Amino acid sequence: MDSEKETVFLPPEERTDRPGSLFFLYCAANIGILGLVYGAIIVGFHLSFFQAILVTVLGSFSFGLVGLMSLAGRDTGTVTFVLSRAAFGFKGNLIPAIAALVSHAGWLSINVCTGTLTVLALFVTCGLMNSALTMAIALAIFVALVLVSVLFSHEMLIRMQTICTYLFGFLTLVILVIIIPQTDWAMLAAMPSGDWLGNFLPALAFVAAGTGIGWTSYAADYSCHQDPKNSRSKVAWAVTLGGAIPLILMLSVGILLSTQVPDLAQSANPIEVIKGALPTNLAIIYYITAIGGLTPQCFLGLKSSKLVLKAAHLIWDDKLILLFQTIIVTVIPAIILFIAQDFQGTLEGFLGIIGKLLAAWSSIFLVDYLMLRCKQGYSEKLLTDPVDNQINYNGVISWIVGFVIGMLFSKTFIFTGPFATGIFAGNSLNVLLTLVVSGGLYFILTLCHPQNKAE
Repeated sequence: MDSEKETVFLPPEERTDRPGSLFFLYCAANIGILGLVYGAIIVGFHLSFFQAILVTVLGSFSFGLVGLMSLAGRDTGTVTFVLSRAAFGFKGNLIPAIAALVSHAGWLSINVCTGTLTVLALFVTCGLMNSALTMAIALAIFVALVLVSVLFSHEMLIRMQTICTYLFGFLTLVILVIIIPQTDWAMLAAMPSGDWLGNFLPALAFVAAGTGIGWTSYAADYSCHQDPKNSRSKVAWAVTLGGAIPLILMLSVGILLSTQVPDLAQSANPIEVIKGALPTNLAIIYYITAIGGLTPQCFLGLKSSKLVLKAAHLIWDDKLILLFQTIIVTVIPAIILFIAQDFQGTLEGFLGIIGKLLAAWSSIFLVDYLMLRCKQGYSEKLLTDPVDNQINYNGVISWIVGFVIGMLFSKTFIFTGPFATGIFAGNSLNVLLTLVVSGGLYFILTLCHPQNKAE
């Protein structure tokens, strides 16, 4: 465990980043074509145009959760699931760590599927036949593009994310300038208002689950490289705006695009459907932009999954981690693309379960930080001694109770809860319920029975 203590905290020479690096890192990772699909799904909640835009803005600012949680990394110089030991203990931390790995694997698979469909569409545009063989080749190409990121140092990753923000951000704006004038504004203005409780709130929960809550497990993995002298507010806002700004842009255009492509939210291949709204001569630029917007998300997913594997003591060897990641980004997408053939159903089913797992964990992590660690700090012993800090029962109990209650109000492809009716029927509102229950219970338990305070 002595070697563990030596490697848990980054040395001062590796903590030199400025807040702006976090902005570009998250901005590049959220200029993705899936944002357009999310926008179209929002319209499917039967909201007015004003309500849909309000959901987009409020839901995108769920990235504030990531911003606040990033402060723990800035304070300590260590990664997310090492810090999570404070709220859960070493053994207790294994449960949310596995949930985070499932989240990383799921998002990597969804993004690789989207990237593969994009490369396939590019092939078809260039005259190749759409077949199982060309899809397999497209999958191999995109997986290779993603796996090259394992060679990146932290500095190279920041540079790549900054380049992607400028390059693919600009190309995205070009595409959007073409899409916006074709919007059926009369159709948008005629959309009737939905019920604020039965339609608006579930739509907001869906966006929050797929954006801010989905990114919480990455929070301290990159802020740990921040200079501890950097302003806390600047670090939090850099993360929040880096995620929220591109999301607001992409989701808003997805709402506009739904007037031209009404089948976008239900399409098995949303990439090909979106292309139909563009002039033919811009198809290749569109596909390159889509591919460029997807790869930065995968870069972060691979790095953070590696950090979780090591923090949870699941896999230490870098070669075994690379093998594990290669299997994840190859086998799961292949099953979705060649066997399930249901991209949208896979996305919604995945979000339905993983959103609750991460919501429960992230609310406990954040309450623990705001109640105890923000002022008292994290003791080194708390994060490095598995004998002294085996299980924080406050965190584990709160996580389990919140998740179980969330599932009781959920309808998923594996389970239908007895209370998944009314406003909880068929949506992600249970994710927000899970977040509130887990965080609230941890707050109460910690007040009544303090455990694992800083020493």
